[in-house]
Amino acid sequence: MDIKTLIAEKKGTIVDVRTPGEFMGGHVVGSINIPLQELESRLDEIHSLQTPLILCCASGGRSGMAQHILKNQGIDCVNGGGWMEVNSYCSHN
Repeated sequence: MDIKTLIAEKKGTIVDVRTPGEFMGGHVVGSINIPLQELESRLDEIHSLQTPLILCCASGGRSGMAQHILKNQGIDCVNGGGWMEVNSYCSHN
């Protein structure tokens, strides 16, 4: 299932892996902020989220790294790329 469909059908959880400062500067409404460097220490919290996780960051680089880390933990996730692109999918609901 593609990212647009996941968002349109309100499936999964949008996780922004940017720093808290970046997140405060703008983010997808309803997304949660778990910075890339905190992923492994917050796995219990991550396991409690509705999957698939739709990962986003500034441009897609960090969310790609996050996808690799989380998939290795057996977590269903997709790289949504930049948060503004993910946000554009949300605004069409």
